[in-house]
Amino acid sequence: MKITREIKTAILVIASILLFIWGYSFLKGRDLFTNYKTFYVEYDNVEGLAPSASVTLNGLIIGKVNSITINDNSGKLLVELQLKTDFPISKTSIASIYEPGFIGGKQIAILPDFNNKVPAVEGQKLIGEMKLGLTSSVSEKLVPLQQKLEKIMVNVDNLLSGLNNVLDKKAQEDLKISLSELSKTMVQFNKATTSVNGLLDENKSQIKGMVTNFNKVSSDFSKISDSLNKADLGKTVKNLNGTLAKVDGIMSDLNSGKGSAGKLLKDEALYNNLKATTKELELLLQDVRLSPTRYVNVSLFGKKNKPYVAPINDSISKVKN
Repeated sequence: MKITREIKTAILVIASILLFIWGYSFLKGRDLFTNYKTFYVEYDNVEGLAPSASVTLNGLIIGKVNSITINDNSGKLLVELQLKTDFPISKTSIASIYEPGFIGGKQIAILPDFNNKVPAVEGQKLIGEMKLGLTSSVSEKLVPLQQKLEKIMVNVDNLLSGLNNVLDKKAQEDLKISLSELSKTMVQFNKATTSVNGLLDENKSQIKGMVTNFNKVSSDFSKISDSLNKADLGKTVKNLNGTLAKVDGIMSDLNSGKGSAGKLLKDEALYNNLKATTKELELLLQDVRLSPTRYVNVSLFGKKNKPYVAPINDSISKVKN
């Protein structure tokens, strides 16, 4: 059978039309030999999401964004998704807009709910959310940092201006002199440190001996502490407290005039009697010293005794009166 020229032309035209449709669908990201389901998601802001953007599930592309329209009544954006039918999605899955990197545009990631086994039907609205992208996150952190840096730079500028106003030529010269003196002081301090190090090196053996003696004294003190601990020092202190309490009671009784010793300390009549007796004894001794013959009479020739003459200053009568 001979194919005419018209039939060849018709076949070529039909093949070109089919090739154009396939190429257009391929460029749009849709495979003609794959079945798709349509779903919808509403967002307040799509953050630069464009049609033909990829829709992913765990990083795998399972569809694309077909169109984005605005609702005149609510002002929300309605995004139409075309997903492959061989990826079952539950009705409570979430469609999250995210940014995969700095270069690529916004995409939508399907976050499936594996606890819900009820699949989503075609034309259903999924739950939409916005995930903060890397660029937005960095921008949100850099904006407060930029504001703080601006405030710091203003404060630094004010500080430098204040220093320029305070540090006039004379103050600058004084500051230079102070820094020079400080440098000299540091040199002297370095020399003193070197001398101290040399002194320590020269007397290292003596210092070591002192440390050894100190360790020995510490050891002996530790032994003394152990001995005191074993000697039941608490019991000794307790007995000492009891003895002191008894002495305190005795002193209290003496002060109050109780007992013989207390009466001796507090009885004024006894004090006066003892005072008078002492005075009489003193006069007796004085009289014995002045007139011993009155008490010891040794006479070979029978001499008469002299009459008694009282002393001029007789304090006994004054004491009795």
